[in-house]
Amino acid sequence: MASTIAAATKVSREMFRELHGVVVTSGLIDKTVKVRVGGQKFNKFLQKHFDDPKQYLVHDPNNSLRAGDVVAIMPGFITSKSKRHVVKHIIAPAGTPIDERPPIPSLDELWDAKDAAKAAKKERKVLREKIQAAEEAIELAERMARHAVREIAMREKIISLQKVD
Repeated sequence: MASTIAAATKVSREMFRELHGVVVTSGLIDKTVKVRVGGQKFNKFLQKHFDDPKQYLVHDPNNSLRAGDVVAIMPGFITSKSKRHVVKHIIAPAGTPIDERPPIPSLDELWDAKDAAKAAKKERKVLREKIQAAEEAIELAERMARHAVREIAMREKIISLQKVD
């Protein structure tokens, strides 16, 4: 069952479409570039197509892109509130050759790193819950010990009052 789920998620990861665009800005935000993707919009009144480019913030894991690069990006790799795309590969570099830049990780490497980060986060959460449960058990034992001390003190007081009578 788990293997079929893993296979289904792997297939769904590969089903994303690929967009091509030009890097507009790079180096302003760490591991992030802005890519302009061309597009057209049809005006029904004028019965004409107009250019309607879109700009996306794209995750660049190794800061390997430069302004002017033509790149292929893939949607569906959510990294932050505004970054929903990841660089797939460089189509045409601008300036520095691809060989002199840090390599772009493959999609499998990116997904593996993301899965490892999720597993580490889950492990930290389980550990934190165990620590919290242990602290609660210690607090409960301390409360019970204080209650027992008060109970003993009251019994001793009752016994001392009975002896006086």
